[in-house]
Amino acid sequence: MLRLAPLRFCLSRRLLHTSLAARDQVMDQLQACVADDQILEVVGRHKAKLSVGHVGSAVSLLWQFQKEKPELLRTINMVRHHPQFLTLRVLAENKISQMDDVTVVDMLYNALRLHVEPHDSLIQQLVTEAWKRLDRFQMPTLSKFSICLNDQYLHHSTLMGEITEILSQKLHLINDARVLTTLMISVSSLSSPRLRDALIKRADDLMDSTDPTKYNNPRRVVQFMRNSKHTHRLLLEKCNGLLLLNVPQMNAEDIAIITGLYQSLQFNNCDFRLASRQRLLELVDSSTDPVAFTRLFATLGPMASLDVRERLEGMALLLADELNGQQALAVAETLEEIHCRNPQLINKIASILHKNLDHYRPVEIARVTQTLMVLHYQSPDLYNRLKTIMLRYLQSSVFPHEVTMLTRVLSMLPSPRLDETVLARVEAVLPQCSLNNLNTHALATAKWLRHDPTYLHSTPSRYVRLLQSLIRCGHERLGHADRLELLLEELRYLSGEWFEEVLLEESVATCRRLAGQVTTANVPDLAIFLTRINYLSPPLLDRIAEVALEGIQGVHFSAAYPTLLPFATLNYNTPLVDELFNACIQRLTPHISSFDPHLLVLLAYALALADYFPEEVIREIFNVDFLAKLDSQLETLPDALNLRIRLRLMELNRAVCLECPEYQVPWFHERYCKHQQKRGNTSVTPVQQQIHKMLGEVLGGINCARVAVLTPYFYTVNFECVLDRKGQPVPYTTPSRLQISEEGKVQWASSDTEQERMELPPGAQRIALDFLDPRSFCKNSRHVKGEIHLRKRHLEILGYHVIQIPHYEWNSMELSTQDAWQQYLKKRIFQDLP
Repeated sequence: MLRLAPLRFCLSRRLLHTSLAARDQVMDQLQACVADDQILEVVGRHKAKLSVGHVGSAVSLLWQFQKEKPELLRTINMVRHHPQFLTLRVLAENKISQMDDVTVVDMLYNALRLHVEPHDSLIQQLVTEAWKRLDRFQMPTLSKFSICLNDQYLHHSTLMGEITEILSQKLHLINDARVLTTLMISVSSLSSPRLRDALIKRADDLMDSTDPTKYNNPRRVVQFMRNSKHTHRLLLEKCNGLLLLNVPQMNAEDIAIITGLYQSLQFNNCDFRLASRQRLLELVDSSTDPVAFTRLFATLGPMASLDVRERLEGMALLLADELNGQQALAVAETLEEIHCRNPQLINKIASILHKNLDHYRPVEIARVTQTLMVLHYQSPDLYNRLKTIMLRYLQSSVFPHEVTMLTRVLSMLPSPRLDETVLARVEAVLPQCSLNNLNTHALATAKWLRHDPTYLHSTPSRYVRLLQSLIRCGHERLGHADRLELLLEELRYLSGEWFEEVLLEESVATCRRLAGQVTTANVPDLAIFLTRINYLSPPLLDRIAEVALEGIQGVHFSAAYPTLLPFATLNYNTPLVDELFNACIQRLTPHISSFDPHLLVLLAYALALADYFPEEVIREIFNVDFLAKLDSQLETLPDALNLRIRLRLMELNRAVCLECPEYQVPWFHERYCKHQQKRGNTSVTPVQQQIHKMLGEVLGGINCARVAVLTPYFYTVNFECVLDRKGQPVPYTTPSRLQISEEGKVQWASSDTEQERMELPPGAQRIALDFLDPRSFCKNSRHVKGEIHLRKRHLEILGYHVIQIPHYEWNSMELSTQDAWQQYLKKRIFQDLP
């Protein structure tokens, strides 16, 4: 036994030595590091014996340390220029063939995060190697690789196309929401409608089981909808519910991103806006660095109260000197959005923009110019420099969206004179332009034409050629349109004289040609288009009604508003339309409490235009809790939308009081209407002055007619007169409180209450004469709009006999003399009485 003891001792020493040798001391040292410089020091000491695993771990740890730091404290540039980081890059490039699939993609991902340039040989070699192995990648690896391609702006590349194809084949294998949503973002610009719908369905399934605290997953789904320009309302609301749960943990950047996505999708969720505003208010005191403050200011500013805005403006002034060019531009655009009139802040931000002009890209230069002009910043020298820069960019740009934006902003500058080179550049990109871009170029060309000194004598040939090209390209684009969904996307924001004169009729004709492609998914877009252009097209409206009725159960309840809007606004009513209104009311009634307050008000007003007053909707709106929530939401909405909703609520309140007294809804807009009356700048056109004068002659005295008469519930009647039971005019005993100045302005003689109404003699009839200008009719017909029809109903309820004088009758050739106009008024007043 004693002789075996030395043998056991030798064996133990040998096993211990083997165990120590088996341990990877370099890896131990790397994993023990707590800072960048320690990692790089280890690399420097052991660079001769670094393996693939060592290199991968070192690069991964370098990015991990950077990611854990606040953005302002990151030292990526220092790491990137360190000699040992160059050693890591060389070693990584030499060992690519030894890397497994996951390591290849991780190395690419981390290198890009550490700002290694995409043209660097390491990045190019890693991308090439990954491409070779693409078919065997697991879906998480494929997802991460797609991020790397997006980082290099390769989202339209052939390689991304192959990833899209793999995704379409293996979609059913993905059970991780993070993997799926990342791939959705990456392939959004290449996915077909079929794949898009499949991705949305799979995302919908996975959102039910995803960890609710991982709010980047639903955020990426919303981003996919924005990128693909396709809104799936049920999934959007599901994502919003998950995002809403996480608002208390979000920072200003998270909220800014989500708010921007919602704006792009025209999704104004009341609960999210209120929660995000509260969270942003909590972050104000801690947002003291330029990065955090810029994001906070851009997001909170437009939805903040006046006192909070003033506080934010003060903070912006204090931080202004620390802002870089991008941050200054973000602040300037927010000042534009909130209609800032703080000259000290505007001048300070403008000076920072001026210093950074050489660092802005073409589109950013256009944004700078537009923002400064809207803010009324005065600096001829700065605008001249901006003009020079934009002209230089315009001459070299080959991107249609860049050329379009530069062209539009250049036309805003006073008297721009463009040479043939610039016009040739504009003309060269026209065949690639969307209808919206063509419209922008047409408006800009019209401005240049008016500013040209030779315009008064003749139309310069260079502008004629450009306008002809615009018309040709517009007609060709409409002629080649074969997908209604894409056409409606281009038509969404089109407006202006050129569009109405050149492309409006053909645009509607193209929609009729593609009417077979109308589905429940694109019905709201088509309906909004017809409403916006004010165009009565019975074939398209009937098609909308038919498709919506067939798929009413599959239509999201919130789609009822845009679907019904053209029928109400354009005053189009048929038995099929009646059926559609009733079906939509039944569809939305169970979901009334789920509507955003402002959207429910707009919906109820549209229903009122069409003479529908569903009791459940009216009861929901006119209760204290709803109105309090609406007030809170209105504080967060843009000023224009805020004013519009308040006006619609007043008009709905008036309609319910007049047409549904059985609902016992009180009239609570008296003070609002008086305030609007005081602020208003009502004017009487020359035609209305002419009619007023002739009414005095027809009725036997100017005191027998009143102008701009204020009725109960604050309608303003153009002209009012009273006829007794024998049909004879009754003179007013008191002068009108409304007077017309020489400029045609209506002035109130007293600002107390509404004009006192004369008591009618027994059997007398009050007459309201309304002059209907072109805005009272659908654009392409003599069919009065819904609001005119509603007004007539209400005036009749108030006891008036309403006489409408259409502009096309008053201005016709038949009524071209004084006698003809007088005879026309006599006939309308005395012979058309009931």
